Amino acid sequence: MQFIDQAEIQVEAGNGGDGIVAFRREKYVPAGGPAGGNGGRGGSVILEAVENLQTLLDFRYNHRFKAEDGGRGGPSNRTGAAGSDRIIQVPCGTTVYDIETEEQIGDLVSPGQTIVIAQGGKGGLGNQHFLSNRNRAPEYALPGLPGEQRQLRLELKLLAEVGIIGLPNAGKSTLISAISAARPKVADYPFTTLVPNLGVVRKPSGDGTVFADIPGLIAGAASGAGLGHDFLRHIERTRVLLHLIDATQEDPIAAYQTIQQELQAYGRGLSSRPQIVALNKVDAVSPESYEAIATQLKRLSKSPVFTISAVARVGLEPLLQEIWQTLDMLVVTS
Repeated sequence: MQFIDQAEIQVEAGNGGDGIVAFRREKYVPAGGPAGGNGGRGGSVILEAVENLQTLLDFRYNHRFKAEDGGRGGPSNRTGAAGSDRIIQVPCGTTVYDIETEEQIGDLVSPGQTIVIAQGGKGGLGNQHFLSNRNRAPEYALPGLPGEQRQLRLELKLLAEVGIIGLPNAGKSTLISAISAARPKVADYPFTTLVPNLGVVRKPSGDGTVFADIPGLIAGAASGAGLGHDFLRHIERTRVLLHLIDATQEDPIAAYQTIQQELQAYGRGLSSRPQIVALNKVDAVSPESYEAIATQLKRLSKSPVFTISAVARVGLEPLLQEIWQTLDMLVVTS
């Protein structure tokens, strides 16, 4: 399945039905009076979050949506039929923006959550509404009002509690495959991960926690370099960031600093998000080497640094325990 996390759509609510001019024509009623019914309201366009969608792929091929118009009023004071609403299903985690104003209209997070993004037009009044002592036989009615039209941008932001970040080839995909049932593509070249991957990791209590493996960031990612800019939005909802660093690369300290600079440049509170640092691939370097790197990282990050090997599954349990404790503390303080 192709992963699409941005889409633009055009929505148009239904127009209200016209009111009509009509008069009563009944036997034994010599002065019937006005009896034109009102038009029905136009249908609205509604977004609904559902669990069975994980991408905005459907909107690449279908990007125009219109609700049904309201029906015309009828004689004998009959109101026209209301237009049917148009319900558009989107994945949980979809944020909606008005393209013209850049205003955020809504954020659909929970299954079943809905938002009206285009309101249907009101039906016009029939001539029955204009009866008065001065005008006993009004011969005019009002047309229905047009429905709202909007150009919208949909952005999907993954719903995960823990975001795994780092430079390309830091071992993020290997780690998520080691601690969950996720099976992302793993290879020994940069940018193996081109889309975010989700994995559910079980706590000792049995509850599941969603981890997101974000494509590798590089210097300038917040300005659009590499793949990072497009996917940084997926860690906006995370509560904890797991910063993975490759112990075998030439300068692990510079790698740590690069990611921190990109988080700062991107903004939206990412640089202040709780972080846990893990030095990966320690099975491929000497203990003296990775211990020296870990000591420097502790000074920079001012937090414990875990030494692990995702491929050999070494040191993963203490790392996960730290993640669970951090998440529990955030629940208590929130």
